[in-house]
Amino acid sequence: MAARTARLVAAVLVTAALAGWSARTPGSPVVLRAQTTPARPPATASFDGARAFEHLKAMVAIGPRPAGSAEIRRTRAYITRQIAALGLTVQEQPFVAQTPAGGVDMVNLIVRLAGRRPDRLLFTGHYDTKPLRGQRFVGANDGGSSAAFLIELARVLATRTHEYTYELIWLDGEEAFCAGWDECGRPGSPDNTYGSRYFVQAAKKANAVASIKGMVLVDMIGDADLRLLRDTNSTTWMTDAIWRAAKGLAYGRVFADQTTAIEDDHLAFIAAGIPSVDLIDLDYPYWHTPDDTLDHVSARSLQTVGDVLLAALPDLENGLKR
Repeated sequence: MAARTARLVAAVLVTAALAGWSARTPGSPVVLRAQTTPARPPATASFDGARAFEHLKAMVAIGPRPAGSAEIRRTRAYITRQIAALGLTVQEQPFVAQTPAGGVDMVNLIVRLAGRRPDRLLFTGHYDTKPLRGQRFVGANDGGSSAAFLIELARVLATRTHEYTYELIWLDGEEAFCAGWDECGRPGSPDNTYGSRYFVQAAKKANAVASIKGMVLVDMIGDADLRLLRDTNSTTWMTDAIWRAAKGLAYGRVFADQTTAIEDDHLAFIAAGIPSVDLIDLDYPYWHTPDDTLDHVSARSLQTVGDVLLAALPDLENGLKR
């Protein structure tokens, strides 16, 4: 009885072992058919406004972060740590800006996500705050929202395949050192947008402007009562693509059809012939005041801009092929 049972068990094991083998003709070699599970594509992340808001809070906690300060160095270190945690690398682009306050050390931060082609689409925003003498200006919206948004955008884009190479750029020195936007500037050398102007100048010297096919700028996108207008200084077809995506997501109230003319970091790119669009809510009652604090910004606004920009990406990339 025991011998018979052993033979039956052996037969079952042999049958199970041969279940993965292919049929064959007599005399042909036995070929094992691999029993594999089809590979799944990597999970694609969605933009998370709450994550972005946590980054914003961390930078606001550092305090005022004007260009050249110890606090902006701490902000750079924070951004670099968050990007490194994603398995990505931050490239620093240091330069000395000649300002009304003298030479100031500044650093643009660049993260590259390789695409199927080397042509580049840039996502930019500034991370400095305006120096307001005698006032504590932590720039929750103006400087904080764009810097935090780009960290979260990097997390999302790193999980996606894309045709163009993406570069995320934290620009230094957007803010003027004098009280106004350009009251201390000189012809050909305005007192603002130091980081974007240096980035474009460096690209020209490297004969790399032609590889930059487009640029998206975010600035002051955290306003709790967010309302973005169409900037007439931006490239029209890029604006159209983003506003079209906003309407498709029922965000037409936030992405309003009224127009405005904005001077911002995108102008250096526009002047170099690079299609560019600026997303900014300049109608912010706490702009350049000590009240630009966390209670006047929201994760919901960051979420809205993130959702719309990602929805517009296919349309934007198609437009870059023109």
